[in-house]
Amino acid sequence: MSTPSTNVTLQLPEGFQTLLEGLVLAVLRTQPTDVVAFAAQHFEKLLEQREGSSADPVTQRAQQQD
Repeated sequence: MSTPSTNVTLQLPEGFQTLLEGLVLAVLRTQPTDVVAFAAQHFEKLLEQREGSSADPVTQRAQQQD
């Protein structure tokens, strides 16, 4: 079975690379046995931080890197 080729250009949403880099670093530091559960908890913490303040920590980090 072949995959049809398309000329679609995909762009990462703003802050997505920073979000994933933060997850990767946390996984490498912690070395969890259940990466999926760890990722869920990691993103829950980020959501709590965002809801607890007026600024999104991921967006702030992305803007600092620009």
